[in-house]
Amino acid sequence: MPKTPTYRVVSNPVSASPAEPGGLTVLFAGESQTRPEHRVGPKVVDYYLLHHVISGKGVFAAGELRAELRAGHSFLIHPGRLVSYASDAEEPWRYRWVAFTGRQADSLVAEAGLCGELPVVDTGGARGPAELCKSIFEAFRTRKRSSSLEAAGHLHLLLAALQEAATEARPAALRPDSHAEELVRQVVGYLSTQYAEPVTIETMAEALGYSRAYLSRVFKRHTGMTPVAFLTQARVDHGRRLLRERPELTVEQIASSVGFRDGLYFSKQFRRHYGESPTEYRHSVAQTNAPQRRL
Repeated sequence: MPKTPTYRVVSNPVSASPAEPGGLTVLFAGESQTRPEHRVGPKVVDYYLLHHVISGKGVFAAGELRAELRAGHSFLIHPGRLVSYASDAEEPWRYRWVAFTGRQADSLVAEAGLCGELPVVDTGGARGPAELCKSIFEAFRTRKRSSSLEAAGHLHLLLAALQEAATEARPAALRPDSHAEELVRQVVGYLSTQYAEPVTIETMAEALGYSRAYLSRVFKRHTGMTPVAFLTQARVDHGRRLLRERPELTVEQIASSVGFRDGLYFSKQFRRHYGESPTEYRHSVAQTNAPQRRL
């Protein structure tokens, strides 16, 4: 029995003009049970337009490329790109869509793996993308002052779900060197952001899914230093910056701010790395920055 065609759309009640977007703004969202052979385009739009297929089949074309899509597929229309899409004659699409723009949109789309010539992701049986599209739609229906912010939050989660699906769809193992480089990048990112916290190499290794011994071995082979040495260096370097920029803070306060429990240990590590104590370094900076007296 043919399904009754439907079409529902709702706009962001507080959205900015597409010509002056913020960091990330959802413009509108909708849902449709299409008619058999329902066709759109060829056309261009001046915003990103993401569709997620809930049921049925159809074809999406971008330039000379085309893909047959079914339930679980998401496809993204890029601003200014000529595209067309059409529902199947026997099993027409039911899909939800979200239109968005903003300064962060390009980078978020790239992170989600939707920058190819045919930006399509197969999310399989995951219900998350469809539910997140619906959540954006419902956020706008409430017409609350927080609707735009709430919708942007759901969109971040939606793009994250698509990124995860795209990653799982490319299971080819990294080359040994590529794997090691990625692991080193993760360690550097972890320690560079959490240096001020009581982080340990054991907790980091557990969080990244490796043994401490393996992680330390790979990291030292590629950087020439252990993760512990890198963490200490990061803490000392940030402490040196605070000594220059925050003269009102004591050495003990700075030590605590960069992850050292003991001010004396911070001073010892600082002297080992820079050849002078924190107090001596601060004094030399003050002397350098002091206005010169005219004779």
